Amino acid sequence: MRGKAPHKNVVFWVSSIIVFLFVLWGAISPKSLGDNAGSVFDFTTYAFGWFYLIAVFFFTMFCLILAISRYGKIRLGGDESRPEYPFFTWIGMLFSAGFGVGLVFWGVAEPMSHFFEPPMGIDGQSEQAARVSMRYSFFHWGIHQWSVFTVVGLALGFFQYRRQEKGLISTTFNPLIGKTGKTPLRRTVDILAVIATITGVATSLGFGILQINGGLKTVFDLPNNAVMQLIITAILLVMYLTSAMTGIDRGIKWLSNLNLGLALFLMVAMLIMGPTVFILNSMTLGIGDYISKFFEMSFRLTPYTGGTWVRDWTVFYWAWVIAWSPFVGSFVARVSRGRTIREFVFGVLIVPPFLAIVWIAIFGGTALHLDLLQGTDIAGLVNKDVTTALFVTYEQLPFSFLFSLLSILLIFTFLITSADSATFVLGIMTTDGDLNPGRFVKFIWGVLMAAIAAVLIISSGLQGLQTASLIAALPFTVILILMCLSIIKVVRKEPNLRHKKRNIQ
Repeated sequence: MRGKAPHKNVVFWVSSIIVFLFVLWGAISPKSLGDNAGSVFDFTTYAFGWFYLIAVFFFTMFCLILAISRYGKIRLGGDESRPEYPFFTWIGMLFSAGFGVGLVFWGVAEPMSHFFEPPMGIDGQSEQAARVSMRYSFFHWGIHQWSVFTVVGLALGFFQYRRQEKGLISTTFNPLIGKTGKTPLRRTVDILAVIATITGVATSLGFGILQINGGLKTVFDLPNNAVMQLIITAILLVMYLTSAMTGIDRGIKWLSNLNLGLALFLMVAMLIMGPTVFILNSMTLGIGDYISKFFEMSFRLTPYTGGTWVRDWTVFYWAWVIAWSPFVGSFVARVSRGRTIREFVFGVLIVPPFLAIVWIAIFGGTALHLDLLQGTDIAGLVNKDVTTALFVTYEQLPFSFLFSLLSILLIFTFLITSADSATFVLGIMTTDGDLNPGRFVKFIWGVLMAAIAAVLIISSGLQGLQTASLIAALPFTVILILMCLSIIKVVRKEPNLRHKKRNIQ
């Protein structure tokens, strides 16, 4: 399906200009950008925190109920279509394009942050703080997060492969607004998706670059400064553009396999080298706490006691994943042709969160064990510099050099696959739904992402852009709810299912 060339596409030009002006603002006046974006984000999380919590819980229940219903047998494609990729490769792609790099960053940093400053008035760095830190880390990286990606991926996959329509966010509105007309509305939705995607990916690139630089400082004592970070940015740019030019069946596919294999190796090695029994016990207890407190955490706010912990963590996470959902959902849809809705929901909603929980239990559990039982102060070091969390943990273990080196490689490959996937998705969004966008448009978006990350590193405006990208989450929450309604409306019209229902009656 060939869409409009980028130079003729309104979505391409409007989104490009907005992103350029936004970056220019950050380069000229990063403090102004950060202050204004922060004020808007503070207002939206304060005034609409309840809305985020209810919406994400609704997405979770919607995906689970749809999967176990009779509609779960519907394929994302023709009735005779089958998956393009083996299960392991598919899961690797989901994990890499999703929050793989974020998980490496926060796998130690989040539980140790909660351990240092826990919620609900619990004493910091206590046994109770350790238990709560693990429970909330599981919750934030569990099925709630991935339900958002599942909704977007399911809607896009259904319309692309089942209905043979364009791979655009606006296309998923067709059952509600019709297949023609409403052009301003459609373009607004698609422009918002592009802006959310590129700012989100550029922010993650920046965080990954900072973590790589922190690791190189720890392992090789290289400088930890803007010049070194720009060199890392340039290397990443060359690598992910090379991957993007080779196409999805080569670059992303093989790198995703490498990512998942390397991540599994590090998890197994750390499980064996670390406090194995403590890790398994804390993971089991944490999963039990996660399940037993599932509904409480899903709706927890503090209107009577005040405080910003829920806003700073849970509401922040939900807004962040909603802002990211156009990118992750679009890529997930692209690699999921031929799977049934039930397979899709299981693969996207269950497997990556389970891997995330295991990762956090192993790496975060090791750090907690070191602080609680061996007298280290990893939590204090993380509180001073969150980018060093993983590497200061390694320093307390055997083979720290090897683990640090492999983790730096893993962060590199995660960043490459995320940026590679993002150039592909942005190409689709800005070529009127072309499922195989040309190299030129992928090159433009790839360079622009690196430029944004570079400008932000120089101007110290990374946090401002991160916050600004979350502002797109509020309107996108409404879009996601409408997507769910659209999915319900369209699956109920499936001819085979309606025929079976009449036979039963």
